[in-house]
Amino acid sequence: MKNYYIEKWRIVEMEHWDKDYIDLVVPGYIRFDKGGLGEFQFGVVYGSMDYRIENYSEFERIEFSWEGQDETDSVRGRGWAMIKDNKLQGGLFIHDSDDSWFIAEK
Repeated sequence: MKNYYIEKWRIVEMEHWDKDYIDLVVPGYIRFDKGGLGEFQFGVVYGSMDYRIENYSEFERIEFSWEGQDETDSVRGRGWAMIKDNKLQGGLFIHDSDDSWFIAEK
C-alpha cells in the first residue's frame, strides 16, 4: 500500500486557533515520515507522533497518538487525518484539554 501521507504538510487553518497563533513560533506543520512516525507544531504546541493507516468506513485515514509540549507543560493526545481534495483534513485532540479540526496543504 502506497503511503500518500508521507510529507510535510503546512497547517493553514484550525478551528480554535487563528493563523497568527498557528505560526507563532514556526510556520505550523504536521509531518508524516516513513516508519510510522512524525511530528507537528502549531503555536507553542509540539508533538511527536506514532501513526497507522486504517480503513475508515469507505475511506482510508491516518490515526495517530502523540506526546509533546505545550509551552513548558507535558501533553499528549490523539488525532486523525484524511486526504480530501488534495488537502489534509483532520482532528487533533489534547488529552484533558482542547480539540480542534485542522486543514493542511502540501
